[in-house]
Amino acid sequence: MPSKPKSPCLPFGDHKTAPWYGQDILSVKQFSRTDMEYVIEVAHEMRIMVERIGTFDLLKGKILANLFYEPSTRTSSSFMAAMERLGGAVIPISEVRYSSVAKGESLPDTVRTLECYADVIVLRHPEVGAAALAAKHCRKPIINAGDGIGEHPTQALLDTFTIHEELGRLDNLNVTMLGDLKYGRTVHSLARLLTLCSGITLNYVSPDVLMMPQDVMDEVAEKGIPQTQQTTLKKVLPRTDVLYVTRVQKERFEDVADYDKVKSAYVITPEVMKAAKKKMIVMHPLPRITEIALEFDDDPRAAYFRQMEYGLYVRMALLAMVLGKA
Repeated sequence: MPSKPKSPCLPFGDHKTAPWYGQDILSVKQFSRTDMEYVIEVAHEMRIMVERIGTFDLLKGKILANLFYEPSTRTSSSFMAAMERLGGAVIPISEVRYSSVAKGESLPDTVRTLECYADVIVLRHPEVGAAALAAKHCRKPIINAGDGIGEHPTQALLDTFTIHEELGRLDNLNVTMLGDLKYGRTVHSLARLLTLCSGITLNYVSPDVLMMPQDVMDEVAEKGIPQTQQTTLKKVLPRTDVLYVTRVQKERFEDVADYDKVKSAYVITPEVMKAAKKKMIVMHPLPRITEIALEFDDDPRAAYFRQMEYGLYVRMALLAMVLGKA
């Protein structure tokens, strides 16, 4: 993907010759460091616009189709709010089992139908590679909102935006990923995206049955990023700048007994966090179950609900970019 020039993002307008216009967003592998910084820059401008104005008509007349084959509250709502904040409209399709898909319609046929009505399609699907398949058959931009245990590129982008806004930098960070690293597509994408930064160390803390996939670790290793694997937080927490917590995903387990064995393996509490730095952040893609105690929410290091808000600005930026308005 071509890199973007670092130029002021305001005022927004038509930029249909810009490299991201009409492009799909399927994987963090599409992004260079300059691309990532460009998204952060545009998202920051979106934040300023929302805080000053609330809503504006940048995407007036544009329509987003929100096509979700899996249940979603945060990602679906975030994209809907982003489009409406920008003055556009949304076709929400969250109960796919009641649609033509339940009658046997293929994913290519579904997206080819929706592109007749919408200017951009956001897709969540339980199968790895579904977003790439949809993009192959669709002329309009496809944005991957999660494909099985594969990737979640917009989450990784909002995660890097969160780190930048909270800590003021993306380089020279010690990042610890905790919990379900095997099935957690958010950590797969974030680990890959952080390889664009310098001075990064990645720590993976999980039960043996939920370790980070080897293919992800191999990709990170190719970029020369130091990685460690742990089964407890004890060694890595005191030097951690970003603690990224994930829930153990019951829906990914075929055997509930296997889930029950690991569901409460790690719980972040005020007592646990006494060993952490005063200047660091705790992130979580949400929803949480028991892995972060409610008592920790008032700690200034608890960034996970601010992280949700940052996601709005990043998704506004991405919609504007692929529709030629940034």
